[in-house]
Amino acid sequence: MPVEKLKSLPDGLNVDIEVEQEDLPDIEIEFDEEGGVTVNLDKEEDDVEFDANLAEVLPEDVRTAISDDLMLLFEADQASREQWEQQYSKGMDLLGLSFEERTKPFRGASGVYHPMLTEAIVQFQAQALKEMMPAGGPVKTQVLGKETRERLMQAQRVKEYMNYQITTKMPEYTPDFDQMLFYIGYGGSAFKKIYYDHNKRRMVSEMIPADNLYIPYYGSSVMSKCERITYRVPMSMNSYKKAVVRGQYLDLAEGSSDAAATQIEEAIDKATGISPNGEEEEIYLLEFQVDYDLPGFEDMDEDDEPTGIKLPYVITIDETSQKVVGVRRNWEEKSEAKERKEYYVHYLLVQGPGAYGLGFLHLIGGLTKTASAALRQLTDAGTLANLPAGFKAKGARIENDDVPIAPGEWRDMDAGGMDLTQSLLPLPYKEPSQTLLSLLGFCVEAGRRLASITDLQVGDSNQNAAVGTTIALLEKGSSVMSAIHKRLHYSQKLEFQLLAEGFAKYLPPDYPYDVPGESRSIKARDFDDRIDVLPVSDPNIFSVAQRITLAQTQLQLAQSAPQMHNMYEAYRRMYEAIGVRDVDAILNSQDVDKPKDPLSENSQALDGSPLKAYAGQQHDSHIMAHLMFAMSPIVGTMPNVVVNIQKHIFEHVTLKAEEFVEAELFRQYGTDPEGMVSALQREAMISLKATEFYKQAKDMADQLSGAGKEKPDPLIELKKQELTQVAQRDQQRAQGEQQRLAFDQQRETNDTQIDQARLQQQEQLATERNAVTLAKMNQSGGSNAPRTQ
Repeated sequence: MPVEKLKSLPDGLNVDIEVEQEDLPDIEIEFDEEGGVTVNLDKEEDDVEFDANLAEVLPEDVRTAISDDLMLLFEADQASREQWEQQYSKGMDLLGLSFEERTKPFRGASGVYHPMLTEAIVQFQAQALKEMMPAGGPVKTQVLGKETRERLMQAQRVKEYMNYQITTKMPEYTPDFDQMLFYIGYGGSAFKKIYYDHNKRRMVSEMIPADNLYIPYYGSSVMSKCERITYRVPMSMNSYKKAVVRGQYLDLAEGSSDAAATQIEEAIDKATGISPNGEEEEIYLLEFQVDYDLPGFEDMDEDDEPTGIKLPYVITIDETSQKVVGVRRNWEEKSEAKERKEYYVHYLLVQGPGAYGLGFLHLIGGLTKTASAALRQLTDAGTLANLPAGFKAKGARIENDDVPIAPGEWRDMDAGGMDLTQSLLPLPYKEPSQTLLSLLGFCVEAGRRLASITDLQVGDSNQNAAVGTTIALLEKGSSVMSAIHKRLHYSQKLEFQLLAEGFAKYLPPDYPYDVPGESRSIKARDFDDRIDVLPVSDPNIFSVAQRITLAQTQLQLAQSAPQMHNMYEAYRRMYEAIGVRDVDAILNSQDVDKPKDPLSENSQALDGSPLKAYAGQQHDSHIMAHLMFAMSPIVGTMPNVVVNIQKHIFEHVTLKAEEFVEAELFRQYGTDPEGMVSALQREAMISLKATEFYKQAKDMADQLSGAGKEKPDPLIELKKQELTQVAQRDQQRAQGEQQRLAFDQQRETNDTQIDQARLQQQEQLATERNAVTLAKMNQSGGSNAPRTQ
């Protein structure tokens, strides 16, 4: 920890300072003679957060030593590519982006540059942008291993989310990628830095020109093989202060309104006609991705002794003050091997002998310079031939001799009696040379052929030519550009993989997001090793002309033998090659890339579409539904549909056998069945199970169709039906008798109940009459009795 010094307190003021020892370990307090207090806080490595800026806890002398070491390395990297920077800078003039007024060899001399270099760069930029950044998004995915419904849905979620991020949430991606293609075409190299921006709270893919990223002399074009990478980061002072507040850097950088620009930056400013105005202070940070043996954070062995092995760090130094402002660990916290995290991707045009790529500047820069010189000479020769100059006799007088003679103008002249031809002597200017014109044509043709900017005219080709001839001509004319496109495709794949790793690390477990017309969601665990992220571009096709030619050739082959080809796919590729939208509105949709229910597959089979089975489906249900469908009388008249259904059933049987064997191996041997049985044994087990399951499917089909049973005699069947009908009539008659008997019983029961109710009512009435009679008798007897006095 840095040493902090407290000011001495005023006389008579006592302050009690309580410090928790567990919060500040290894505290040393020293009192000096002036009454000041020095507090040393020696904090151990384990007490520092893993992602913290270690520059905050490193002593100043250690930071100074780090700066001295790395600045020497940076100066060596600068010196090793000085000639490369000079060539890069001078080549900017060949683009002809600025107008040049020349006074030599005469005022008004031509300063034109031949546009061959610019044409090659712009055409490459346009082709690559169209192929690698389509409107729907540049990312596609594929399932690694067996295609199951869950994995296909996972791949779809990853594809949709990454395209949504790149096309919507990363608005700088497309213009940066477009500009990067220009730098690649010009100088051969450009870089991408992929990282998580805590300020923007999302992943960022930042474009870095080659002049701002330094690779050592012994470095490689493969960024993971470079032991040291230095990124010269331009940053405004205000942005730097924001980073200081976030704790990203120390507040030690020194801003300058006239920060030194490199010769490449000056050449670009000159070519584009702009210059810095010095309104805002700008600083340059040198961000080193380097292996370093950091004092206090050394690599330790089992005995807690330093091993001397350098560990990967990201160390940031202010270029002006040369002070260390940031030191961070550059490996995953849980990584025992402490492997370096990668952030950079190198895009190349042509792989050259060094770490940097070769661009069109290196490939056709010399031819462009020669063509420009020849074009200037031809233009100057035409200028001098059309406006000749020469000598006139000293005594000859011409009116307004200081004004050039306009074309078609005749001016008076006083020759003093001399012959006019003797008074004027024109210089022997020649017409533009045919040799120079031939040289110019040769240079332009050679440059275009080398840069592969001569498009193949598909419409001018012979439609009746053999397929092999067409492919050979296409390959011959596009070999250079095809190789360039493969390199870009490879680099873009690395970039997308780094983006996917960032999404997996920083996304919440379940992240919902909205797109036009629907709501979607993505899971962090979707970005695992079961899904491979790829560019949507085809590494073998780089232009529309090439795609149309290949699609047309494929269609011709398919039409020659339609029974051997998927005609739907052949026509679909042709429509896509010529740029037709909504192909499904023209062709019958045959979506076989997603699992479907068996009824949908039956409907698809009627259209002649191929069917595909997937692991994890309910194979028995599919087999049953397909067998019932194939036995339909209508389908029986369609042999092609029946064959398609039968092949699909075989796929289900095979997948069912494979899944059963894998589950059995897992139950017996655990998670590594491959190490327990050989591939031949596993195949034998699958074959046995497939035979068993196929027999079950055949038995199921026999049960549905009634196959394997003897057909009964029709007379016997008729007699059986007659007996059945008689038995049914007897049964109905017996049921009628039973119903009548039950009715009679119910009627007798009802009569009995009625009689009982009548008797009970009569008994009740008799009882009531007796009671009334008794009451009357008692009343009459009481009235005749004698009265008592």
